[in-house]
Amino acid sequence: MKEKKRAFITGITGQDGSYLAEYLIKKGYDVWGLMRRTSLDPLMRIHTMADDRSLKLRYGNLRDTSSLQRALEEAKPDEVYNLAALSDVGISFKCPEETMEVNYYGVSRLILEAVKVNKKVRIYQASTSEMFGTTKPPQNERSIFAPVSPYAEAKLMAYRDFVKGYREQYGYFIASGILFNHESPRRGEHFVTRKITVSLAKIKLGLQKSFSLGNLDARRDWGYASNYVTAMHAMLQQKKPDDFVVATGISHSVRDFVEEACKELDIPLTWKGKSLKEVGVTKGNKTIVTIDKEFYRPAEVRALCGDATKARTELGWKPKVTFEELVRMMTRADLEHYKKSL
Repeated sequence: MKEKKRAFITGITGQDGSYLAEYLIKKGYDVWGLMRRTSLDPLMRIHTMADDRSLKLRYGNLRDTSSLQRALEEAKPDEVYNLAALSDVGISFKCPEETMEVNYYGVSRLILEAVKVNKKVRIYQASTSEMFGTTKPPQNERSIFAPVSPYAEAKLMAYRDFVKGYREQYGYFIASGILFNHESPRRGEHFVTRKITVSLAKIKLGLQKSFSLGNLDARRDWGYASNYVTAMHAMLQQKKPDDFVVATGISHSVRDFVEEACKELDIPLTWKGKSLKEVGVTKGNKTIVTIDKEFYRPAEVRALCGDATKARTELGWKPKVTFEELVRMMTRADLEHYKKSL
């Protein structure tokens, strides 16, 4: 009987980690997941897999080398997926040192401990479209990087020093996925997409009156997270490690996201005013969306739109969910969730 492949996922309790764990278990992997100790329920996104014998969870942290050593020595992985990070761009401006500690130095700790356990281990590093920063779209693997946040700077340094650096200097198999924004009903509620769908669902049910946003005209290339984790896996099945942009190739504004969610909930919406005084109003001239300068980033990435030609050609990957389908999916999920509280 062929021995099952072994995968090690950091950030397994997050959106991407939970989808990836499900995907790999269905493919017959034994999966080890590293999770940080928090006061919240760490199994929130993976509770349906918690009793699966193919999933083993271990506490640890990218800031703690000894915890990485113990977990990796037990897992002895064939593949490592680094999805752990301080991932909120806005918070990275407020916690730049922590961002660098986890998103830069943590990557090196993980790689060096992983290759001690298995010199032939294949490693996936979650890079980000935020590394492109002010570079004009469409952005692909050959585009110039111009980061404008501590989050993006730390990710870019990790990419240059540890992904490309270790790959070229030591021959390690390290692939990097430069993923553009990807969302789902499992996205954290502090991210703008879930803030929109949660708030509008509550407004529809009479549980909330209004909510505030920042830059309505910031444009992003939004895809479905469950679809994107399949590209991560495909990268580690290639003959040689490489870097791949994963994106839909279509961008939409935050304003578009709000309007699409309102359409799904049958909430009439009209925009009035300009700049910081702009508001979104519904029937009865009730204001449900306001603009708050607090939610603007100190340095804004105005437009991201990825060119995933390389991933389509070499990985056989393509986006399977449209922007409209994604917004409807997230909005319906939040509406059904809050209906249960009534």
